[in-house]
This record gives sequence, structure tokens and C-alpha cells, in this order.
Amino acid sequence: MSSELLTGLAPIIGTRPRLLLLGSMPGAASLLEQRYYAHPRNLFWPFMQQLFGIPVELGYQQRCQWLTAQGIALWDVIAHCERPGSLDSAIKKSSVICNAIPQLLEAEPQIRKICFNGAKAAEEFKRHLLPLLKHRTDIKYVQLPSSSPAHASQSKEQKLELWAKALG
Repeated sequence: MSSELLTGLAPIIGTRPRLLLLGSMPGAASLLEQRYYAHPRNLFWPFMQQLFGIPVELGYQQRCQWLTAQGIALWDVIAHCERPGSLDSAIKKSSVICNAIPQLLEAEPQIRKICFNGAKAAEEFKRHLLPLLKHRTDIKYVQLPSSSPAHASQSKEQKLELWAKALG
């Protein structure tokens, strides 16, 4: 089964972010709406409301401004890939092209923590980008449970506790 090459979203970066939160590749709903975590059952924005008081009823741009005001930058590991549907497991490995995260970290050296929203983001980062960042021994890496509704092995409460610990 062939699929078209998908292109991810631009990063959301404020002034002097301290933490970079990386997903794998936006799902179909996010790509269609050109908004991070647009699927209505994704827990990302509800988590941001619980952790930082970002009202989920705000418009997308306002939520992004609140997020960057917390020192959090948002992007994805994968810039382009082939993937039928929205599942990370459907990403064709040979099609993965990563975002310019090493260049972002060079431009924003105060970022000292990278959190991965799910295993696929961490896996692709480790495979493609970590070898380029061996000199950045000051960065802490944290893999979080996915906020996606497709990953239900942990309860919302369990996930939120881990997110709070990492982002707090």
C-alpha cells in the first residue's frame, strides 16, 4: 500500500524556551487543521490545562502563547514521512526525514530538557538525531506516555502524574 509523503507542522517556539516537547508526527486531524494535538480525544491540551492553567476553550493561537510563556517549545521529531492513517506504527521507516532539531538546539542553547510525547518520538530521535547531539551532555531526556487516545495502556491519571513530574 503506497501513501503520500506527509509534511509536519512548524515549531511553536517562544522567547528563550527551557524545555522542548517533541511528538513523533502529527496525526491526520492535526495535519488537516494545521494545529498540534487537534484530535478531540488527545489528552495534550487537557494536560496543559491541568499543569499550567491553560484554558482548553481558548483559541489555538492563544493556547500556544500560554504554552510558550511557560518556557515550553513544541515540535515533532519527524518532518516528513509516509504513513497511511494516523498511527505511529504505520510510519514507513525508510521514509522518515527528521526536523532540524540539532539546529534549533544550537540556536536555543538554554534548552536543557527534551520530553518525548510517546515511544515513537523517543525512538526516532534516538535513531536519527541523538548521534548528532553527543556534545550536548547538558540535556536531560524524558520519555512520556503518549497523549494520544490510541495509547490506552495507562489511565489518564497515571499519564498526567508522569507528565506533571517531567514538566513541573
